[in-house]
Amino acid sequence: MQIPKQSVLLRIFVGEEDRDDGRPLYEAIVLKAREMHLAGATVLRGGLGYGQSSRLHTTKILRLSEDLPLVVEIVDSEEKINAFLPYLETVMTSGLVTLEKVQVLHYGSPRA
Repeated sequence: MQIPKQSVLLRIFVGEEDRDDGRPLYEAIVLKAREMHLAGATVLRGGLGYGQSSRLHTTKILRLSEDLPLVVEIVDSEEKINAFLPYLETVMTSGLVTLEKVQVLHYGSPRA
């Protein structure tokens, strides 16, 4: 699979406890991205963060949180990312979604 040098980075900020039909939302997003043949998706877990509610979510022992911040990152062509956005509208009830243009320098394994 090739992705254009000029691509788009889709960043989706959700909470670990966010759900879609009983399944973790971040997992549903990654599986849908795979189903739609997007180039790849990565889920990053934050150790500390807050969102619209200003409620602090942390991994600190004395303040155990069951809703740590997560970021799902997906890079692909603008067309494929734009085709994915309507799906997000159906599953996102809170969180943040951002887009930015990126230049892809390398994707995949080196040639033999």
